Amino acid sequence: VIARHKLEKLKTIGDSYMCAGGVPLPNKTHAIDAVLAGLEIQAFMNQTKAIKQSRGMTYWELRLGIHSGPLVAGVIGEKKFAYDVWGDTVNTASRCESSGVPGRINISREVRDRIDEFFVCSYRGKVPAKHKGEIDMYFVESIRPELALDPEARIPGPAFHELYGKRTSEKS
Repeated sequence: VIARHKLEKLKTIGDSYMCAGGVPLPNKTHAIDAVLAGLEIQAFMNQTKAIKQSRGMTYWELRLGIHSGPLVAGVIGEKKFAYDVWGDTVNTASRCESSGVPGRINISREVRDRIDEFFVCSYRGKVPAKHKGEIDMYFVESIRPELALDPEARIPGPAFHELYGKRTSEKS
């Protein structure tokens, strides 16, 4: 899922999985790509939850948090190398995840502003975030219905891809 949406898997930290878009090469679609990956992961987890619930089994639920902004990236290590990222953007993304709700994609205003023409989002309000104060946060609800292929608005349709193509061809 991560590779298909042009994201870079960075690391796992305990039960957290961190990935980034627009690295190592910047692009204008990283926020859209991250939300599409989030929707796909969310759909898989919801399907798995329904199957396990119907069988009386325990299941996992995920919180997904996405933020966008400048960061520092580099390779660390002397004998074993790892690609990593640092900065306030990374910290804010972590706060979006930890302030989220299981089964939902929680995003910052910065992400909402980058994806608004593609996705339906609902405003959560100002949410307290550790060491950040209050952050305007939103839930991603779906792809905009007029851009979706399916009635649940989870799969991008031709209009989505056309608009996405225009975004990729925009000059910086």
